[in-house]
Amino acid sequence: MSNERRTRAVYVISVAAELTGVHPQTLRVYERKGLLDPSRTSGGSRRFSEEDLDRLRHIQSLTTAGVNLEGVRRVMELEAEVARLREELAATRVEAREAVAVTHRQYRRELVPLSQHLVPTRSTRRTAQGSGGYA
Repeated sequence: MSNERRTRAVYVISVAAELTGVHPQTLRVYERKGLLDPSRTSGGSRRFSEEDLDRLRHIQSLTTAGVNLEGVRRVMELEAEVARLREELAATRVEAREAVAVTHRQYRRELVPLSQHLVPTRSTRRTAQGSGGYA
């Protein structure tokens, strides 16, 4: 399903309630608590999208597990924060990889081949008397 279709608010409250197995009044409570934010028509009627229904199912799974509505709100805030941080981390990793690649390309340009020639050195010998002088 395309993202546009998932975000298009098409379901009235009674249909959204039926599709998710939740009473319409519960949807209103969730909206008042800030857990849901359905679209509104120009006449003020609520319209729910597939994303809203997924969110509602997630809320239901948390409440079924024993989490109260304030806990649900906090869990969802933290999940959103984790998702944001994961996106930020992914972008930072891409930037770091690009910076390393630029640095490696720069090193390749700056490296100059070095020819290695043997440099003659002065040899030292001890005299037979062990004076330590040079011959």
